Order: sequence, then structure tokens, then C-alpha cells
Amino acid sequence: MKFSFIIPVYNRPDEIKQLLDSLDDQNYRDFEVIVVEDGSHLTSENVVKGHSSFFEINYLFQENKGQGFARNYGMEHATGDFFIVLDSDVILPEKYLESVEVAIANRDLDAFGGPDMAKDDFTDLQKAMDFAMTSFWTTGGIRGKMKDPAKYQARGYNMGISREVFEKTSGFVDPNRGEDIEWSIRIKKAGFKLELIEEAFVYHKRKSDLKSFAKQAFSFGENRVNVSRFHPDAIGLVHLLPSAFLLFLISMLIFRLNNETIAGTQLSIFLIWTLGILVQSFEQERSLKISLLSWVCSVIQLCAYGVGFLKEWLVKTFKG
Repeated sequence: MKFSFIIPVYNRPDEIKQLLDSLDDQNYRDFEVIVVEDGSHLTSENVVKGHSSFFEINYLFQENKGQGFARNYGMEHATGDFFIVLDSDVILPEKYLESVEVAIANRDLDAFGGPDMAKDDFTDLQKAMDFAMTSFWTTGGIRGKMKDPAKYQARGYNMGISREVFEKTSGFVDPNRGEDIEWSIRIKKAGFKLELIEEAFVYHKRKSDLKSFAKQAFSFGENRVNVSRFHPDAIGLVHLLPSAFLLFLISMLIFRLNNETIAGTQLSIFLIWTLGILVQSFEQERSLKISLLSWVCSVIQLCAYGVGFLKEWLVKTFKG
């Protein structure tokens, strides 16, 4: 089976170099790489040329249209049997493609999604951000481990699709607003088999500062509501929890002034949640600093997502 890696990139030549280096380390070698420059002024052309002797690679350029449409453009030019969409800020372990090939063959998959995690040499803040995005205490762990892999909704940072799926579902229909989740839902509704492959993980570098992390979480909240414009059933209980967490914190401030009994109960709940964050993070990283940063990132992630979700829900409700 031949794979086609589809990588949209926007002004990130240094970032994509690390990804391309990791592709050259793959044990499974039957693949091509298609890099789609999405209107960048700081291009990756020289970086791509520097890898042309290591594997088959194609460099495409289009005017800026958003990552969803850049991915479509890359898939239209792909020659493989199976397409793998990656974000430019990920790094692949050596056995990534080998794990994907085995899972597709053994499980007869038409599409898949894979988890993300932090690499040992990532910064403490990046590891804390990864915890906030994948922990049971924040997202319920739905981004990487599920009892039923068929319930997984693939994300565009690590997502695979057969040629047949692309041709019959026409790819992404939105440039950059939860387009990966929307397509995952549409793929399943079309009768194709999409599941999580836990072994097909990527190292995800994420953002470099808390402000950027908060903006990203805010957009994730907006995006979930945007997806519900295409699929009304796209919002589940787990997607309401960040907004509930935000309202819980606000109510803590209110009851602290008006009802000490309720305020005390709420504080106890918040402290239990905080302890859960600190203990789980420390067990994973063995670092008190990362544990504290994980708590900060978790609060930011939930609150920012909640604000984005509520804002977009109000827009949808009152403006359509």
C-alpha cells in the first residue's frame, strides 16, 4: 500500500523541517509527501528541496485559502492509495507508518485518527499544554484513548483517509473551523469505517506561550458550535463541560459573597479537581513545575474553550 502524506504549511519552514526529518526515519518506506504552501510569504520551498533526495516529495503553492482547502488541493494531486493528513507542527515516531499499515489491514479501516502527545525534549510548558488537552480532568481523555475506537472523531493534525473516501465525500468543506471533525462525522454517515489507532501517535509541539494557547482553545470552542451547523448532533455532553466549568468558577465568586455554605462546598469540589490535576500530571512527568503549569493550562483551556463555545452558541442562536 502506498501512502501520501498531505501537509499544509503557512510561514513555518523551521517547523516543517523537523516533520520531514522524522518522515525520513520511517521504517515503512512506500510513501510520498505533498507539501502545500498556503499563501506563505516565508516559504518552505528550500526545506522541501533539501529532502528531495530522501523520499518522493512534491511542493505545491496556492493563494491563502485555509488549511482545509490546502489539504484538499494536496489530496487532488496525491498518487497514493491512502492519504495521511498532518499538521506541520508534529513529529512522527519511527514506527508510525508501520503501525498505520498494520491497523488498516487487520481492521479493514477506510479512515483513522491518531492521538498526540509530548516528546521528552519538549519544553515544560508544551508538556503542560499537552496534559491540558488530553487529560481525563479536562477533556475526558477523548483525544487519545477510547473504549470504543469507532466513536473517535479524527483531527487534522493526525488523520488518514483512503482514496475512495476522499473521492466519494469530496474532502473538507470548511477552511479552518472544525473542518476535521465535520469531515469525520460525514465520513461515518457515508458508511465508511473510521476508528482511532492508538499506536499511530504523533508528537505535537503545540503553542509556545499561554496567550496563543488560550486563543487556540477559544477557537476550539467556537469550532464545535460551527460543526453543529452541518451536523446538529455534533455537540455532546462532554462539549458542554468547559462552559459548565467556567460558569462554576463565576458562581464561586458570587456565592462567596452571598452564601458561605455553598461557597465552601464549591471550593471543596474545585480543590479535589485541582488535586487530581496535580497528582496525575506529577505521575506522568515527575516534575512539580510541570504539574503546576498543567493546572494553569487546564484552567485556561477550559475557560477559553467555554467562552468560545458560549459566544458562538449565542451567535448561532440569535443570528443563525
